[in-house]
Amino acid sequence: MPELSYRILVWLTYRLAAIFAVGLPLVILIWAYIRKEASMVRLLTIYWKIASLMGISMLLLTNERPIGYITFFMTPVLMVSSIWFWVDLNEELADLPPWRPLPFTVRLWRWALSSFGLTFSALSFQSLSCVTATQGNNCIAWIEAPKFLHQTTEKIFAFLFGGTWNEPLAAFIGYVTLLIYVIGILQWLLVRLPRHGRVAGEF
Repeated sequence: MPELSYRILVWLTYRLAAIFAVGLPLVILIWAYIRKEASMVRLLTIYWKIASLMGISMLLLTNERPIGYITFFMTPVLMVSSIWFWVDLNEELADLPPWRPLPFTVRLWRWALSSFGLTFSALSFQSLSCVTATQGNNCIAWIEAPKFLHQTTEKIFAFLFGGTWNEPLAAFIGYVTLLIYVIGILQWLLVRLPRHGRVAGEF
């Protein structure tokens, strides 16, 4: 694929992620909380716990850490899994009247996110070569958006706190939060899943 076309696709992927993976689920969570729809609040709460890996990946890619490409590839797979995996939440959502605006929006968002996740995974799969060769043009395309976001955060951080927000600090926070994330996932896989199965419970 030509370099320019690939770069455009990567930037389009980031923009779609801002809509389907960040903006829309945040709106739905607030909406569900206001309407006191417990099953939807629970679903979106779980989703945000899993989707936090995207933010961790952005922190790691800010400092061009190779592991960021791996976590970024895994993120859409985990996000899509998190919204379909739970038997109890799926049953509760299926029982809601489909013509109501909120349940309809949630159903539409789940399918839209699933389609986006498949596209995201297919495109980000090519970035896995950057784990060992981080200087290619394709690799640069993936770190442009994290670095742009970092520059914005750096200005806000300096304005609000008068401190320094730099790339090594972002990577350090990324590693720490990734460690916490992995511990949480392992605890769920080894303890809660065998005991409770596909029930949302206290995930």
